[in-house]
Amino acid sequence: MPVCADGHLSQSIDYCDVCGSALDGAPAPDQAGLRLCPSCATPTSGRFCEVCGHDSALPAPPQAAPVEHRGADPTVLRTPGPDEVHATDSAAPVWVARVFADRDFYVRVRARKGPDAERVDFPDFYPERRIVLRGNQFLIGKRSASQGIVPEIDLGIAPVDIGVSRAHAMIQVDPGGGLTITDLGSTNGTSLDGADAPIAPQVAVALRDGSRIHVGGWTTIAIGTGP
Repeated sequence: MPVCADGHLSQSIDYCDVCGSALDGAPAPDQAGLRLCPSCATPTSGRFCEVCGHDSALPAPPQAAPVEHRGADPTVLRTPGPDEVHATDSAAPVWVARVFADRDFYVRVRARKGPDAERVDFPDFYPERRIVLRGNQFLIGKRSASQGIVPEIDLGIAPVDIGVSRAHAMIQVDPGGGLTITDLGSTNGTSLDGADAPIAPQVAVALRDGSRIHVGGWTTIAIGTGP
């Protein structure tokens, strides 16, 4: 059984189950990754969802409309008609996620004493990263070879924010080219635009150009359009 640098025994072989720190000698991740269950939005790799039991061989159930977050551009929620699809696709924006260590968010987390607040330390150095969002859905979390989790926005790169869950949240592109964010039942929740209250888990919330997604103990992901 692997032992992390702090002496914790861990069932996982890549990140400590107790403190979330990376373990040395982790094998290369399973590139197959996970997909999002169309019924309950939980990451899953098998035919049947482990949470709701949905059979992936069956048609996806009807989806509820995204919830509009305070301050969001209402045009993000509009679904184009059949005659607009081609024109909308050709003019769809290119979304970019900017990941950085946010001290203001860290101070708020410590003040509200979340589940991992006392164990989270703000990093001395954390280079800002820009990730171009190409595709239809983007998992936010930590790469895990043992669990087959390969996030498009991988927050398991050192220094690691131990408040981030392995499968924390999912960004998805809606039919109109806008984005939504869904918390996947993470331990510490997901909040937006400086709000203290987290968004409801398993509910898609609309994002806009300039939205800030707060996860873990100090990580902020700013969403914007770019070349």
